[in-house]
Amino acid sequence: MNGLRFGGWARALDDGRVECELCPRRCRLRDGQRGFCFVRQRVGSGVALTAYGKSTGFFADPIEKKPLFHFLPGTLSLSFGAAGCNLRCRFCENWALSRTTTSSRLSHEAAPEKIAQRAAELRLSSVAFTYNEPLISAEMVLDVAAACRERGIAAVAVSSGYATKEAARAFYGQMDAVTVGLKGFTDDGYRTGAAAHIEPVLETMRIIKRETRAWLELSAVLLPGACGSKDVAARCEWILKELGPEVPVHLLPFRPSFEMSSLPATSPSEAWRVRQVALGAGLRHVYVEGDQNTSDTRCGHCSEILVSRDAGAPVRVNLRGDKCPRCASVLAGRFGSGAPGCASDQWEPARWCG
Repeated sequence: MNGLRFGGWARALDDGRVECELCPRRCRLRDGQRGFCFVRQRVGSGVALTAYGKSTGFFADPIEKKPLFHFLPGTLSLSFGAAGCNLRCRFCENWALSRTTTSSRLSHEAAPEKIAQRAAELRLSSVAFTYNEPLISAEMVLDVAAACRERGIAAVAVSSGYATKEAARAFYGQMDAVTVGLKGFTDDGYRTGAAAHIEPVLETMRIIKRETRAWLELSAVLLPGACGSKDVAARCEWILKELGPEVPVHLLPFRPSFEMSSLPATSPSEAWRVRQVALGAGLRHVYVEGDQNTSDTRCGHCSEILVSRDAGAPVRVNLRGDKCPRCASVLAGRFGSGAPGCASDQWEPARWCG
């Protein structure tokens, strides 16, 4: 079960190399070479995931931490990750995992059936693929998602969305919910901050919204000096046009870390300014991480609080199905009672699934 697993995202080139077709980097590998992400390697005539059945750890925590506010609010998710990444974010808070060049961090056994079974034993509503980029472990993630589906457990991906079109359809199409993390609002921001380009991410979001059944939410890091009102407004107008006004957007204030540890943190006033720009563009659900004043979900028509997220208190859902109890307007999202016993004030660390 553990070790190598071959997927279908590879093609042979005339010069003897094999091209990985999972992400836009399209690494061209000779036998034995690893890709940019570290965990995918040329083996013989194919490209294999070298960390199948392995994980860097597990934790049970609220779905709101993904962040997902309109997907099974108040429930718990079994979060786990692997290692490596197909981006190079200079502000990465999980850089010890994403930049690793050793397999020793993948110390936990993580067979798909065992992960799904453990989530069921803990009476959790979902399993979340997070901590590092889940796309690069596609073979493993898709097997876990299938095992979860058999048990009525949702599959959630916390991803950068940096995928080829073909991989995006195959991968995100098997998820129940996806949080796409934007690393900036412009292509310049992506190139300088993440060594990538924004257009593949935009195309991934279009695919998730238009071609899959997955519920989509966005998060965006507010990097110092990279949140000009015109750039933010232009990106929010794109979101409004391509994804619709109901897609939730989570603004993540920058915290000094990794290669950007000398920069200042995002001030509350700056985060609030960006939120006002987003709301002014027509987006209805814009949240600021850590700001209690923006944490509740309100009806877009009558402003009734539909999901209350008071600090230190359980999440309270005030919905009739998916409708506002006051005006009967529909709230976009996926709602339900979740697994029994999953009130958000009862979460605790989960033991690893070996």
